[in-house]
Amino acid sequence: MDKDRISGAANQAKGSIKQGVGELTGDAKLQAEGMADKAKGKAQSAVGGAKDAARDAVDGKDRV
Repeated sequence: MDKDRISGAANQAKGSIKQGVGELTGDAKLQAEGMADKAKGKAQSAVGGAKDAARDAVDGKDRV
C-alpha cells in the first residue's frame, strides 16, 4: 500500500473530526477546514491508488 493512501485516509479522518466539531460549535471556519482536509485526503488516496495500480501493472500482478 502506498504511503499516499495512508496519508489520505488520515487526512480524511482528521477532516471529518474538524468538520464535526465545527458543526457542533457553530464554527464555520473549522467546518471549512474539515471539508478541505477531507478533499485533500480523497485526492491523496486517489494518487496512492493510482501508484499502487501502476506498480502492480509493472510487477505483472493482476488485482481482481
